[in-house]
Amino acid sequence: MESSVNILIVSEWEQNTAQLKIIAESFSKRVTTVNYSDAIREMNRETRDIVIVSQFEADASVEVVQSIRMVNPACLLLFVANASDFTLLRSIIRSGADEFFVFPDEASLFTSRFPTIVKNYEIKKNSMEEAAVTSYGRNRGKIFSFYSGKGGSGRTLIASSIAQTLKLESTAEVILIDLNTQYGGIENVFSIESNRSLADLMPVVEELNESHIRNVSETQEDSKLEILISPCDAEIAESIDDEFIAKLIRTCRRSFDYVVIDLPSYVNAQVVTAIEESDKIYYILAPETPALKKLKQFETLSTRLGIHLNNRMEIVLNELAKENEVQQKDLKNVLRYPIAATIRRDIKGLQPFINKGMPVRKIQKERKLIPFAKDIRKFAREVLKQ
Repeated sequence: MESSVNILIVSEWEQNTAQLKIIAESFSKRVTTVNYSDAIREMNRETRDIVIVSQFEADASVEVVQSIRMVNPACLLLFVANASDFTLLRSIIRSGADEFFVFPDEASLFTSRFPTIVKNYEIKKNSMEEAAVTSYGRNRGKIFSFYSGKGGSGRTLIASSIAQTLKLESTAEVILIDLNTQYGGIENVFSIESNRSLADLMPVVEELNESHIRNVSETQEDSKLEILISPCDAEIAESIDDEFIAKLIRTCRRSFDYVVIDLPSYVNAQVVTAIEESDKIYYILAPETPALKKLKQFETLSTRLGIHLNNRMEIVLNELAKENEVQQKDLKNVLRYPIAATIRRDIKGLQPFINKGMPVRKIQKERKLIPFAKDIRKFAREVLKQ
């Protein structure tokens, strides 16, 4: 009987990877293989039930086992060594591994024991799920990035409105991050005036935690949404590297239930890092030919950069109207990605909020919502169901 467990194989050796993958895939279709450099990113991106680490260099192996255990204390961690080594065994077990095997000497033992290992883990997992109280689980937040290759697509307004609505429609902890490091934009949506920005976290990046983030973030007075605003400074933006962005996002993932990221229209190392760390990329698309061309360019660039968008990117159609030359039905055979939401054009309803720097929603049960806010609410409720 096929299992539903999610298995991750971490290995640098093709032979070990292939052998372990054959064994794992005989019990589950949900098997992913990565090298050491991508292991933590994958662990942060998706919850894994069983992680199999194949030995590389001793220090690197110990470090990756420790990191995996920190990211997901509940996973079952199996380590496969290349030779019998008591010192390595002791270090690996101390680092958090549950089982230790030596390949190829114990390959047959691993193969025979693996079904029992999987079955016992499933029993333990099911009992834990039954005993658990339904709530938002910390340490496993979801990352949603909003992107568009075309400026003026409404990306910032949609990202900020989704973050605000997620907070109003649930008890989840939500943070909104503005990665438009040169010019910003989120501060205008919420009328925020502050000298603090995400750049203030750079000096403490090595020990970054939730407390540091909350000391720098702004709290939206109505929803209590946490907002990390941009430095809005080109010179400071140059000093923000992709390593800082990765650590910031991973810390936010451990501290919040939902992390909403507003990305700029261009692509640089910061944007690529944010996209790779994201669970979902929502591409904001207007139903017009120039916007479709930009989408195609982004797809081509992503392929060249090795960014995997399949099963992760979805389209948000913005500014839908009857007078549009391109309608939603015309896009069915054009778009390669599913449509997550549709948002109507609402210039008359939105303009007062934009001019005043006010969010489109302030309370949970608001009686009169403009069409834009209704569409955002529908989108947010679908996100909460996932």
